Amino acid sequence: MREILGRRRRLRFRRKARTAHLDAAVTIAVEWGWPVLPGAGLRATTRTAAGPACSCPDPDCVVPGAHPYDPGLLAATTDERMIRWWWTRRPDAPVVLATGGRAPCAVSLPAVAGARALAALDATGMRLGPVVATPTRWSILVAPYGLERLGELLYAKDSVPSSLRFHGEGGYLLLPPSVAGTGQVRWERAPLAGSARPWLPDVEAVVDALIEASTSTPGGGSRLAY
Repeated sequence: MREILGRRRRLRFRRKARTAHLDAAVTIAVEWGWPVLPGAGLRATTRTAAGPACSCPDPDCVVPGAHPYDPGLLAATTDERMIRWWWTRRPDAPVVLATGGRAPCAVSLPAVAGARALAALDATGMRLGPVVATPTRWSILVAPYGLERLGELLYAKDSVPSSLRFHGEGGYLLLPPSVAGTGQVRWERAPLAGSARPWLPDVEAVVDALIEASTSTPGGGSRLAY
């Protein structure tokens, strides 16, 4: 009897896990209005010296599983029927957010520097929106910005660490519960439950703290070569 119950629990867990990506994609696209598409994902049975292999054709892919491949980024949509069609066929596919336009943009930085930046922003009483974390990098979601606005903002700074990455128009970002070559993607600061669409700060409000954290952290807060 215990064996039967154990099998049933494992089966329910597997079913729940296989719908987690679809449920997340539908919430993000339909409820929040942010366009998404399935990412490349990982090859379950193939590994390289650096870790899991990407399912894309590039054997030297430096961001395994963490990028669009087929379909391409321009296919990102908020259409529920299309989203369900994609994830019914690839239930474990990463959830890729197409940043910019009416969707959020993001600023990402190495994980150690990211933790410092959040602590500094919290100390000032800054209101933050969602923060996405992987074992190697943290990404702070911000309100949409254009290249001209971002360029003017960064031009006014004395220097900008190369470890900072800006995900704007034409960019993308993996969202939970995706898994990439660097590990599990999770919410470090999750959107408030029940909110129609997560609130987002302006990029100007957070960029100084991110630059300071990246500059003051040895190695920029990362051991990665890229």
